[in-house]
Amino acid sequence: MIDIYSLTRAELCDLTVSLGEKSYRGKQVFKWLYGGAESFDDMTDLPKAFREKLKETCRMTLPQIARKQVSKDGTVKYAFRLYDGEVIESVVMSYHHGNTICVSTQAGCNMGCAFCASTVGGKTRDLMAGEILGQIVSAQKDMGLRIGNVVLMGMGEPLDNLEQVLRFMAIANDEECLHIGYRHFTLSTCGLCDQLKKLAEENLPINLSVSVHSPFNEERSKMMPVNKKYPLEKLVESLCAYQQKTGRRISVEYALIQGKNDSVAHARALMKLFSPLSYHVNVIPVNQAREGFVKSKKQAVAAFLECFTERGIPATARRELGSDISAACGQLKHEVKQTELQ
Repeated sequence: MIDIYSLTRAELCDLTVSLGEKSYRGKQVFKWLYGGAESFDDMTDLPKAFREKLKETCRMTLPQIARKQVSKDGTVKYAFRLYDGEVIESVVMSYHHGNTICVSTQAGCNMGCAFCASTVGGKTRDLMAGEILGQIVSAQKDMGLRIGNVVLMGMGEPLDNLEQVLRFMAIANDEECLHIGYRHFTLSTCGLCDQLKKLAEENLPINLSVSVHSPFNEERSKMMPVNKKYPLEKLVESLCAYQQKTGRRISVEYALIQGKNDSVAHARALMKLFSPLSYHVNVIPVNQAREGFVKSKKQAVAAFLECFTERGIPATARRELGSDISAACGQLKHEVKQTELQ
């Protein structure tokens, strides 16, 4: 079965022709998909015979809400059940500039970062473009609001599922779909250098965030196994090539862990490492997700940030949202094929 939400408008027109209908019928179907239709039967201006063909050929299944939690700060976390029973998590946050959703790109994660809950148990499978898109469609429908910003920072490594991620952004960008501009997408990666090259070739005006968490290879390798394959020097080289191609500033994500990576020496080494780049430092006091990782004290956070700001390098601490419902960075979990969630 074809996942109809994973098709672009042009592909849907091609499918329609292959089913014996005129191309314009595909445009009608596309408009219905993102205009509130919940089944092919709702597409009342399509011939009944065509709707039956669509039922036989395509799966029209959005992620279903298995659990919804609301934080004291208004952040909403969804556990979504997919068509095969896999359960993933997404988070909707409200800011002064609009509503943002943090979407998952994989069921689980294979990157093995020591401080992240999403990687426990590894990856079950990649998500299809329509399953990534469906997290937004389902959340908007449930909350009755428009989501205009997307961060690919949920479960999974987006560059490990690059083909489907690119397809997802192209569909969501379509004016007949969600019409989300590319500049409103932020893709977060742990640094898959080979895939960074492929992303650069697309030359999309998206925002790129890179999880670093230590400027020292030995220390970073203990926290992030990906560093063994792509050490920091290789990562910086790849980011320089990416920036040269796209002209986009890089966001350096840095989870501050008390007594491990939050010293002024770490800040200065990070500054030296990224000196060839135009970048912004986004500090995240580590959230409680795995044992042995304690959030840095406020004084340490301030001292770390000051090292950059006094040199004119933009540096901010991320606003903490949803930690009381385990919806903060690094806290999303993979719950495999559960029929009921508490």
